[in-house]
Amino acid sequence: MTAPPYLPDGARHLPGHFDRDAQASLVEDVRSVVAAAPLYTPVMPRWGRPFSVRMTNCGAHGWVSDKSGYRYQPQHPVTGEAWPPIPEALLALWEEVAGYPHPPEACLVNFYDDAAKMGLHQDKDEADLDAPVVSVSLGDDCRFRVGGTERGGPTASIRLASGDVFVLGGEARLCHHGVDRIYPQTSTLLKNGGRINLTLRRVTRPA
Repeated sequence: MTAPPYLPDGARHLPGHFDRDAQASLVEDVRSVVAAAPLYTPVMPRWGRPFSVRMTNCGAHGWVSDKSGYRYQPQHPVTGEAWPPIPEALLALWEEVAGYPHPPEACLVNFYDDAAKMGLHQDKDEADLDAPVVSVSLGDDCRFRVGGTERGGPTASIRLASGDVFVLGGEARLCHHGVDRIYPQTSTLLKNGGRINLTLRRVTRPA
């Protein structure tokens, strides 16, 4: 699929990539991940301000944020246990859309309630920036904003719905992006509402 002209090169929006049954199956996968690695609230480096999202991970590496900074680590910061494996459906998605010959090593699981948001940021804590970032939306719609590689430039807003996939690769790999708001009660996928975002990343460079 060719990216619309308002998106930077390498950014792709794949609306409705997962049908309702596939979405429900992914939710069950997420529940299994959360059972092994419970959601927790990360905090911002230095100041310790809590994020508005709750988070966990699966895969060999998990992204964490605390007062000492952003990083990847192999264990849950609260339980000390290793992260559970990435579900097979997400590994298959990566093979289908990433255009990259090596598997992902991390999948961030972010849960947004009605008031949660995510400020504009770059995903740049990975050693391998040749691999794209592939994300899946489940549950309520959100307003997703994507800009350029320089902070303060023009941005575009896109409404992401349950089952949508978004890819940041190529020239768009280091574009600033974030979630401005959640649209409550726009999906019945999650019993109590909210939005789950699954973000697949390659962390290390292949040997």
